Amino acid sequence: MQPQVPTGVGLGLRGAFLRDIVRGDADDKIAFLEVAPENYMHRGGRSPKRLATLAERFPIITHGLMMSIGGTDPFDEAYMAELKVFLDRYDPAWHSDHICWSGMDGAVLHDLLPIPFTTQTAKRVAARIREAADRLERPMAIENISWYLQLGKSTLDEAGFITEVLERADCGLLLDVNNVFVNASNHGFDARAWIDAVPLDRVVQLHIAGHEPWDDTLLVDTHGADVRDEVRDLLSYVIERTGAKPVLLERDSNIPPLSELLAEAASLQAVYDAALAKHQEASA
Repeated sequence: MQPQVPTGVGLGLRGAFLRDIVRGDADDKIAFLEVAPENYMHRGGRSPKRLATLAERFPIITHGLMMSIGGTDPFDEAYMAELKVFLDRYDPAWHSDHICWSGMDGAVLHDLLPIPFTTQTAKRVAARIREAADRLERPMAIENISWYLQLGKSTLDEAGFITEVLERADCGLLLDVNNVFVNASNHGFDARAWIDAVPLDRVVQLHIAGHEPWDDTLLVDTHGADVRDEVRDLLSYVIERTGAKPVLLERDSNIPPLSELLAEAASLQAVYDAALAKHQEASA
């Protein structure tokens, strides 16, 4: 039996409002919960028990933080083994992580760092994605990150690079529309043209979040503010083309009360519903 894939707007589960979610404050108000397995692996006590309880009430999507798909170190055996146990328990339709590197020689940098946009790198990254899918025995999806400088000399643009990785790895795309907007603003390209250039038929999920300016010269993907109208417009642009997908509202800093997050999720759901109606009308 294939895992159920939710559609509509969900929330990333965070400790700041975990107790409220467990209490039932979000029941029937969000489509799913997204969790980072690393926050529950190697842990006992209340948090894993609470997650098990929530999994009985909400569809669960998993999104990783530490696989370092773009790195050069071999995958950590213990990490991959425990991750598989976690995924087997909650059985998401796919597992996602970022197209980046986050460590070297065993050191973890706790950041999502960019990689050169070249065919050589695409081949290596695609092979690692296929290896991860084999080890975890489930499909993988990769997320486009926000990046603030290029490491190494690139021979492809980002959209072309991601497309090559997706095709070589035969995997899904977790399309972060806020990251597209932030990168477009910082690096001077057209966000909609970027979206048009990647294979939208490979999109399995979307992320949406708020960003903030830094020194009036740069936008930073802080996940610490409300989603801007321009990013909402991009969300609509994608859903009009892809149809129904799970859309994750991320908030990792300056986290407001859950009631405010749920109000923002409801507002985004209205944007989603209007875009989905246009998609269905165009497809009729």
